[in-house]
Amino acid sequence: MLIRVGHEIIFDLKEPVAMTLMLDIHPTRAGDVCAYRSGVDPEIEVHTLTDAFGNRCKRIHAPKGRVRLWADGIVQDSGESDAVDEGAIQHPVEDLPDECLPFLLNSRYCEVDKMVPLAWDLFGETPLGWPRVQTICDWVNAKVTFGYAYARPTKSAFDVFAERMGVCRDFAHTALTLCRCLNIPARYTTGYLGDIGVAPSASPMDFSGWFEVYLGDKWHTFDARHNKRRIGRIVMAYGRDATDVALTTSYGSAPLAGFKVWTDEVGEDALGEFGEREASASEV
Repeated sequence: MLIRVGHEIIFDLKEPVAMTLMLDIHPTRAGDVCAYRSGVDPEIEVHTLTDAFGNRCKRIHAPKGRVRLWADGIVQDSGESDAVDEGAIQHPVEDLPDECLPFLLNSRYCEVDKMVPLAWDLFGETPLGWPRVQTICDWVNAKVTFGYAYARPTKSAFDVFAERMGVCRDFAHTALTLCRCLNIPARYTTGYLGDIGVAPSASPMDFSGWFEVYLGDKWHTFDARHNKRRIGRIVMAYGRDATDVALTTSYGSAPLAGFKVWTDEVGEDALGEFGEREASASEV
């Protein structure tokens, strides 16, 4: 399966602003990228780095005026739904790899210390491993109402638990925090997720947030908002929570003037069309 992904994000800056960007496809999917191009308009210097979680980041000093961040690419995907491993075991904390330990702790939006008693009251008697994580997803999906109007940048997992409403990142924060409370390493994941294999959504296309847990010596995908195995997830970044994987971080005022995302299944002919446009662009 081929999936075309991309975005266009426009800012209207009243003055120059330093920014960090996390908008590229994650390096672990590099081998699946058939074609890809990205840029900043107007053309400015871009510094690329790899952060502590292995994500590809960029730094820019955006000039005053209209600034456009864009990308367009075609990614090869298996076309299979998220893997299921109902027998995946939970590891005792003392047996976990060192790199898993940060994903058991408090982070900006995931207050493990506040939610430990709640998590054990709700899920302490559930079977360990995969069934426990799925039970958590079932609970969050049933108890929290989705709506873009419920979003706010300061909303944490504890807030969502109390208010019972939020957007995809809030579902992920709440479920992964409950997992951490029960000593299951859980990390926040952001990326592209189109309406492939499901009924088209009436909402505008957006980036999506879900989470992964470490069971049975590997990371597994879970999604408390949709609560079903999905096709065509394309990871952009991993972190402790949404702070670590923010699409853009502005060190100053940066009013958003435009936002567009696309994630669509395409045919083989799209590669040829993409190549023709690339050649035309290079000739200009």
